[in-house]
Amino acid sequence: MFKILFYGLLLYFLYKLIFDLVVPATRMASQMKSNIREMQAKQQAAQADYEARQQQASQRPNQPQSNVSTGDYIDFEEVK
Repeated sequence: MFKILFYGLLLYFLYKLIFDLVVPATRMASQMKSNIREMQAKQQAAQADYEARQQQASQRPNQPQSNVSTGDYIDFEEVK
């Protein structure tokens, strides 16, 4: 009688352990892996875009910088 009760409780606790701890942990791990892959793909796309822009900028002829002066800076003085 106690043997059957003991095995029943043992099976119940194993069931609870597996489906309350192990299964959610494996789901979370697989979800984290997919999120990491997605973030890495976005990072690689951003890096490729950055490199393409840098390459286009280096191929463009250098345009002379215009030296337009915005004027002299005048300090504000309070007049009484």
